[in-house]
Amino acid sequence: MGNYEPPYTITDRMLELVSDISEKVGKISSRKELESKPYLRRNNRIRSIHSSLKIEANSLSLSEVRDVINGHIVLGDKKDIQEVKNAYAAYEKIEEIVPSSVDDLKKIHGILTNMTVDESGEFRKGNEGVFSGDKCIFVAPPPELVNGLMTDLLSWLKDNENKIHPLILSSVFHYEFVFIHPFSDGNGRMARLWHTVILYRWRRVFEYIPLESQIERFQNDYYDAIAKCHVNGNSNLFIEFMLEMIDEILDEVIIQVNKANAGTSEYVKKLLECMEYDVPYTSNAIMEMLGLKSKENLRKNYLNPAIKSGLIRMTLPDKPNSKNQKYIKD
Repeated sequence: MGNYEPPYTITDRMLELVSDISEKVGKISSRKELESKPYLRRNNRIRSIHSSLKIEANSLSLSEVRDVINGHIVLGDKKDIQEVKNAYAAYEKIEEIVPSSVDDLKKIHGILTNMTVDESGEFRKGNEGVFSGDKCIFVAPPPELVNGLMTDLLSWLKDNENKIHPLILSSVFHYEFVFIHPFSDGNGRMARLWHTVILYRWRRVFEYIPLESQIERFQNDYYDAIAKCHVNGNSNLFIEFMLEMIDEILDEVIIQVNKANAGTSEYVKKLLECMEYDVPYTSNAIMEMLGLKSKENLRKNYLNPAIKSGLIRMTLPDKPNSKNQKYIKD
C-alpha cells in the first residue's frame, strides 16, 4: 500500500484539453462571473443533480427535481424523490469534503443513499457489476479486496493532489473508483460528485459547473469509454473523454454568463432572480413577485429587455399579446 500507481499515459490530446480548459476557467474565475449570479449557480446545481440521477434511471424531470429541492409537493416515485433530497444534501457538503478521506467518502455516500440503500455509508459486502442499461459491461473486484483497493486509491490521491494536474487527477480517480465499484449502489453518483470535489479544490468555480449534465448528454459514450478502458488496462480514453466533457460544458457556461451579462440593468437582474429556470410564469405572477402594479412598467423595463437579450422567452412568441402568454427563463 502507498505505492499504487493507476495505469495511464499523458497524451498530446490531454495536454491540449488541459490548456484549453485552464484558459476558460481563468476567464470565468477572474471576473467572478458565477459568484455574482446566484440564480445561475443555483440553476447549475439543480442541473447537476438532475442529470447525475437521470443517468442512474431516476424518473423525475428537471422541473420536478427543482420542485423537490424548493420544498414543493411532487407526485412521483418515493425513492426518486428521496434520491433528489439526498443528492442536494450531499452537494451542499462540497466545500467541507476532503477527497482523500475514507471517512468523508463513507459519510457522503451515507447522505447520498440515505433511506434508499441497505448498505448506506459502508463498502459493499457482495459481488457487483457495472451496467449500461441491462448490459453488464464489467464485473467488479470481489468485496474482500475493496477496502485495500480504496485505501490504495485514496492514498494515491492524497500523495498526488499537488503533483498531478487536478484535471488529470480527477479523471483518473473517477475511472479507478468506477473500476473498484466500492459500494453496493450509488457508485456512479459518488464518482461524478467526487470528480467535482477534486476540481473544486483546484478552482472553486467547479462547484457550480454542471459537468453531470454534459455526461448525461453523452451517456452512452461515457459507458463506452469506461468499457474500453477495462479492455485496454488503462484510463487514457476515459481521461480524454472527461476532459472533452469539461471543455464543452465550460463553453456552455461562458455563453450562459454572457447572456446574463447582456441584461445588465437592475430591472432585468431582479426579474432573473425571481424566476426559476424552465418554469412558465404569467405576467400577473411576475408582477406579484416583483411587487409591480403597472403592466407597462413590467413590459418596458423587465420583459422586453430580457427577451431581447435572450434571457427569457415567450411560450407563444407568435402571439405576444395572448391572454395565455407565459414567460420562461432560459
